[in-house]
Amino acid sequence: MRTVLNIINFVLGGFAITLGWLLATLASIVLVITLPLTRSCWEITKLSLVPWGNEVLHVDEINPEGKSSMMNAGGTLLNIVWLVLFGWWLCAMHIIAGIAQCLTIIGIPTGVANLKIAAIAVWPVGRRVVPVETARAIREANARRRYP
Repeated sequence: MRTVLNIINFVLGGFAITLGWLLATLASIVLVITLPLTRSCWEITKLSLVPWGNEVLHVDEINPEGKSSMMNAGGTLLNIVWLVLFGWWLCAMHIIAGIAQCLTIIGIPTGVANLKIAAIAVWPVGRRVVPVETARAIREANARRRYP
C-alpha cells in the first residue's frame, strides 16, 4: 500500500515538489552561510519524494542523551535563516499541492501528507527522516526510559 501511495504522490505533484527541495539543497550547498542546512534539506527531500514508510523525528528523540542547549540554540538560529531563505516558499509549495491534491478523492491521502510536510518545511533543522518501524522503536525505547 505504501508503494501505491508513493506512486500516487509522485504523479500528483510530488515530483515537482521534490525538484523544489533539490533546488533548495543545491542552493544551500552553494551559499556558505547555509551549508549547515544541507543535511536537513536533503532529509526532507527524501521525505517529499517518498512520504509513506518514512517518518520525521527530531534528533533529541533519536539521541536523548546527546541534548545540548548550545546545539539547540544554533539549530534555532539556522532555522530562522532557513525560514527567511527557503522555508516560506517550500511551505507554500506543499500547501498549494496539498490543497490541489485534496480536491480529488484519490489525492486526499497525498494532500494530507503534503500538509504535514509543510509544517516541517518551515523548521527542518535537527530533523531526521527514518523508516516508520525505526521511529516506532525509538519512541518505545524513549517511553521505557521515561516510564520504567
